Amino acid sequence: MRAASQSPATVTGCEPGFRGVICVSFGAANTLADHDAGGMPRQDFRFASANPEALANLRSVLERSCVGVRLVLAGPPADVHAAASAVAECGLVDEEITLLCDEVGPRVIFCGHCHASTTTDHPIGTDVDCRGCATTLTFTDHFSRRVGGYLGFSAHAEEAA
Repeated sequence: MRAASQSPATVTGCEPGFRGVICVSFGAANTLADHDAGGMPRQDFRFASANPEALANLRSVLERSCVGVRLVLAGPPADVHAAASAVAECGLVDEEITLLCDEVGPRVIFCGHCHASTTTDHPIGTDVDCRGCATTLTFTDHFSRRVGGYLGFSAHAEEAA
């Protein structure tokens, strides 16, 4: 695996036309070490987080790959979902992407009221205050790949009548 500390110039990706499995892990753990590529060629990448630099590197890798490539994303939910949203913009479809989220870790909550994103470690089904409009939000397992987050809605919407 490539180290998360490598500069963008050294994370050049796969050879042009790569058709195989690209395994990307985020965070300190190597959660993909035992992942079976089904006999297909495999390229491994590891990043500390799904920051803009890492997502740009991932997009660059995918631009050099070929139709039929498979992508496996693993790590904390916020990083995996941010990467999934970025690669969907590259044209990959759900059938080409496998998401392996850690059980714990930060989640992104998308506010349905002001459209701000709030990151939290709270479990699904709890309340969190929106960082954009300060509304107390409840979130469930309703996840949007497009925005890369769980939908948050006013926890007290039914009481405001």
